[in-house]
Amino acid sequence: MKRSRVVIENVIPEINDGHYYVKRTQGGGVVVSADIFADGFDSIRAFVLYKHESDKSWHDLEMELEATGRWSARFVTEKRGFYHYKIEAWVDRLKSWYEKFLRKYQNGEALQLEVLVGAQILEQTSANYKKKDAEILKNAAASLSNTKDFDQTLEYVLSEEFKALIDTYPYKLFPTVYDKNFRARVGSHKGLFSTWYQLFPRSAGKNGKHGTFKDVENLLPRIQQLGFDVLYFPPIHPIGKTNRKGKNNALEAGKNDPGSPWAIGSKEGGHKDIHPELGTMKDFEKLVKAAEKHEMDIALDLAFQCSPDHPWVKEHPQWFRWRPDGTIGFAENPPYVYQDVVPFDFETDDWENLWNALLDIVLFWIDKGIQIFRVAVPHTKPLPFWEWLISEVNQNHPDVIFLSAAFASEKLMSALSKVGFTQSYTYFMWKDSKELVENYMRELTGPEMRQYFRPSFWPNVPDVLPYHLMNGESNIFAQRLLLAATLSSSYGVYGPAFEFMENRGLPNGRDEYLNSEKFEIKNWDWDQQNRLTVLMAKINKIRKENPALQSTFNLQFTNADNDELLSYVKCNDDRSNIIWCIASFDMVHVQSGFVQVPKDVLGIQRRVNIRVHDLLTGESYNWFNDWNYVELNPSRYPMHIFKVEVVDQPSVEL
Repeated sequence: MKRSRVVIENVIPEINDGHYYVKRTQGGGVVVSADIFADGFDSIRAFVLYKHESDKSWHDLEMELEATGRWSARFVTEKRGFYHYKIEAWVDRLKSWYEKFLRKYQNGEALQLEVLVGAQILEQTSANYKKKDAEILKNAAASLSNTKDFDQTLEYVLSEEFKALIDTYPYKLFPTVYDKNFRARVGSHKGLFSTWYQLFPRSAGKNGKHGTFKDVENLLPRIQQLGFDVLYFPPIHPIGKTNRKGKNNALEAGKNDPGSPWAIGSKEGGHKDIHPELGTMKDFEKLVKAAEKHEMDIALDLAFQCSPDHPWVKEHPQWFRWRPDGTIGFAENPPYVYQDVVPFDFETDDWENLWNALLDIVLFWIDKGIQIFRVAVPHTKPLPFWEWLISEVNQNHPDVIFLSAAFASEKLMSALSKVGFTQSYTYFMWKDSKELVENYMRELTGPEMRQYFRPSFWPNVPDVLPYHLMNGESNIFAQRLLLAATLSSSYGVYGPAFEFMENRGLPNGRDEYLNSEKFEIKNWDWDQQNRLTVLMAKINKIRKENPALQSTFNLQFTNADNDELLSYVKCNDDRSNIIWCIASFDMVHVQSGFVQVPKDVLGIQRRVNIRVHDLLTGESYNWFNDWNYVELNPSRYPMHIFKVEVVDQPSVEL
């Protein structure tokens, strides 16, 4: 039986006993904390051991005991790839003696015998070190054994030199190692901070014509001017004709109805082919390169499903489910029925070939320059499949980003993030009150979830027009945009519908768009400029210029005396950039109140003296009180976005 005296438990971050890795970005760090204790009163030493996957040896970092009773240390994630980490702790006999010696000295007790005990422990400690270090410890032991001049010996033991020796040469006794193959995956900054604009390429044209990739290319300067760095397309593949849906999801399509792009596959090809009316593969590759020049990535929709006309239905019938009457089973998610879509059968006996074929689709588009995939309904496929596929892709393509577009149970959405999805859709779309938003953010940024779940906030998507946007005016659109862009470091909009404030819902009571672009071609007025257009450009510029808004997990809620006002602060690590947001949830009336300065968050030790500059209005205020007055008119801006400067304060309060 292994002997040990130190207990290590409640380690953070630890995801499912180390089965899943935590997510970080280059230049960030991992704070490792734990409850560490032992029997008796001996001193404990605890270290985080860590190394990058390319390192041959471990680095160690001593953990400190915090006021909360937790031990913690932070290592920096300097390189991309995987870091491994573990905790080692032990009872340090030498430090135990030293701290007991100091207590006896402070109490005025006799120390002659204690000095000799220390010399003995130093000798024992030297046996654990190589020759050079052992000599240093033996010399120290000899100094403590000097009984002729006790004052000189006492002076040495109380010196900084001797303290440094104690810290440098621990005497390990019965070490406990907490090692569960902990890993931190360090990815690109874009995995944490991104700004998405979704459009249907077929709606990029004018005068009722089917849009093309060339039409999208003409829109790139406009979208860059709005400040978006990811341009996301729904599926761009050939669309099936069997059971094609018509306008507003009608069961029968009209002669000119284009169908849903999520019904993938026809006689023109499948997941590796381009819908002919959009252009050619060369046109697409040209668009990808043009987007790069405009500082944008093209994101593709990865929808692992087919139209009944997909070539694979005939080539690989074993990959699908067939009903007793010989017809193929279509997708259902009651009350929704998708007659134009057939799902893969992931329980097929030919699952390995199916998995490899789907992986090959991803690798095909990566070869065409795609680095970002928005994955449709991943919760309808097995978790082990996604864990395998994402791992296979990231081995040779570590910067590829996968966004999980799942509106499922929170446990399932969390599990998808754990198995490797870089970002995830959230339920922000339906959080429309101060209480709902605050509670949801506390959940997303909690001690465990923040380690692996990177939320992407979308105020709308083609499938959902939230009720609060139905028949809504520009105030509510502005508020939802600003909340998404400041609460989460990654956010996106179903672009033209949001920008041009499409607010008509179906009359059947569902939170869906009337005349949804999923089933028809829209012709948007791309030359239009409105309140939302201007606000998008402004908030995206603010996000790029302020590092505090480039993380979700530095969020701190602060106090406001008005229940219609939500107040929160974000700071970067060294507080060189501080952003304070105050949002109103009343989209009709002017709301005012007092907000409390969060001194601890801002690092204010004495009286308040801060300057706040509203990045939306350009107005500045000097605040000297703990509570300060704010006022929000939703017809102007439904939010203050203050950049905070903590002004130097006098050493003596007047």
